[in-house]
Amino acid sequence: MARIRITKEFRFEAAHALHNYDGLCRNIHGHSYILKVTVIGETITDSNSPKLGMVMDFGDLKDIVNREIISEFDHALIVSRNVSQDTIREMGQMAERHFVMSYQPTCENMIIDFADRLKKALPSNVKLHSLRLNETAGSYAEWFASDNE
Repeated sequence: MARIRITKEFRFEAAHALHNYDGLCRNIHGHSYILKVTVIGETITDSNSPKLGMVMDFGDLKDIVNREIISEFDHALIVSRNVSQDTIREMGQMAERHFVMSYQPTCENMIIDFADRLKKALPSNVKLHSLRLNETAGSYAEWFASDNE
């Protein structure tokens, strides 16, 4: 049986700030993120299954990624736990939707977090193969399962 990879692309808007960074990204700024999720598995061969011939239904993958990542981070402010809660409160309604992460919210750290979330949520017959997170049109981070075994 052949192992096949399928990929689905997602988009979300989010702001972040890099605490104690030595450049402009220490300021709150936003990105139009593009997340490409690739899973790998064998196609379903059960002729009675409505998913016959699929590694995974793209709709099911969409539901998982939306639940685990997009619904959480879309139109949110993402900061590290080193940012004072008082600072966030002072922003009022502009920071109502915010996430305080245990990590510096760089593209690299976010993709590690996303990989951890998705690996736990995928069905057992499908494995996360890779992620690509574009922060800008020309800047992205990639995560591959084979690099992290």
